[in-house]
Amino acid sequence: MLPMSIGEIIFQEMVRHPKDIAQISEPEGTVLLREDLLENSMRIATFMRNLELTQSDFVGIVAGNSVHISAVAYACLFNGFALNAINPAYIADIIESLYQITQPRLIFCDGDVYDKVKAATSKLNVKLVSMRNHPEGVITIQEVLQTKVQGEFKPNPLKDKNPPMAILSTSGTTGTPKAVVLTNNIKVLSGFTYLTTCDVQYTASSLDWASGLWATITEAVYSTKRIISEKPLDPTETLKLFEKHQVTWFIQSPAQAAAIVSCPYFEEANLQSLRYYLVGGGRCTKEVFKKLQRKLNRNCINFAYGSSELGSIGSINWHFDEKPNSVGRPCPGYKFKIINGEGENLGPNEEGEVCINKGCHWPGYYGNPEATALAYKDNWLHSGDLGYVDDDGFVYIVERKKDLLKYQSNKYYPHELEELISRMPGVVEACAFGIWNVENGDEAAACILRKPDVQLTEQEVIDYVAQHAITQYLRLHDGCLIVDSLKRSPNGKTNRAANKEHYIKVKGIKIVT
Repeated sequence: MLPMSIGEIIFQEMVRHPKDIAQISEPEGTVLLREDLLENSMRIATFMRNLELTQSDFVGIVAGNSVHISAVAYACLFNGFALNAINPAYIADIIESLYQITQPRLIFCDGDVYDKVKAATSKLNVKLVSMRNHPEGVITIQEVLQTKVQGEFKPNPLKDKNPPMAILSTSGTTGTPKAVVLTNNIKVLSGFTYLTTCDVQYTASSLDWASGLWATITEAVYSTKRIISEKPLDPTETLKLFEKHQVTWFIQSPAQAAAIVSCPYFEEANLQSLRYYLVGGGRCTKEVFKKLQRKLNRNCINFAYGSSELGSIGSINWHFDEKPNSVGRPCPGYKFKIINGEGENLGPNEEGEVCINKGCHWPGYYGNPEATALAYKDNWLHSGDLGYVDDDGFVYIVERKKDLLKYQSNKYYPHELEELISRMPGVVEACAFGIWNVENGDEAAACILRKPDVQLTEQEVIDYVAQHAITQYLRLHDGCLIVDSLKRSPNGKTNRAANKEHYIKVKGIKIVT
């Protein structure tokens, strides 16, 4: 007999707490009780069943957060259909290439991107449903919610042992996005078992982010209250949302954390309700963490390590005071190892590639066995991140393996420059990279995001680095560029490759190899 699916667990828990508030949607303030959300989910699930979809079919989602987005996800999980979420900001070519792999028969998308999605999927036999801002003449989510539920509704049991639960795309920071398979496995709850019915969850992440999927699932499994906002993350509005709804749980990327602590309202905001402030998805500078420490109860700050490939949080730091730069110890059932270039295991405090074994099989990248073989070997996921494990078993992430810079035989990481620049008054965030020079190798450069009310020149940044660096080679040898905004991937991560490309274009640099 197969174990209960995530959909069956969610259904069971939603039935148990019918009168609890499940969701409050901003800015309109729409409140859904669990019985309301369950009813909506069952209606959408029935609509899917009426289309005669099977558990081998995928349901596409190209939409941000809105009132009914969670119900769409739960409907997929109730039926055992894998949801295939793609960020609405992706260009049509990427949407087309990703959906050519999974070939969904049904796609829920925002009306703003309806025409783009329709054009990108013109070669597929697919039905489109608009989630909001509906164009004329299209099927809307409100029409789908009119579907009658016949008889006693029950979630479909899974027919296979390890079927896909979701397909997410990689961030695209290291090349063309790939379709990551997440299996229907209880380990998706790893790192969240502390949540209770008293918690109020919020994240700006949509379903195409791993963190957005985690929030959607844990909201239902642990019967928390979820705050949904249709607006993109704005630091001031986010802080006011915390105060208004007494948010207890929040997860965001390092770039978003930098924006939050640099916001003028941060100092006066009342954040006493926060019990869990999770930062993950990249490296966070010490300056950002120091500002968070001064404002928040230190015990509520947690640095986590997870990824789309893991489908869960692999480690979490519950001891931020003692190990402020660590992503913590492995979560139960997870193993970490550090290997060198020859694949040999390294000892404590020795730096190498971080590999993770989550104790269950990972199917890999859907439709891409070559990429899967490179990333997944003997049940170990090779992350592409460089890091080490200290004597106490705490994991540290240093940098992406491919981002290592080499200047005149001196090796260092971009984050060393970013940490230094971020200490400069008036700087919100920096993104450093190497510009290739035949004689010197990687000559460092950086794009600098400053506070709006601060006057800052490129030469001042270059001089600051030269005055405060502890080595002679740690310099902005190629220079820097002051920008109004950094280039980011659709999931909010700072995109090093895109910032480098922008820098080269603005500076008129011709790369000679």
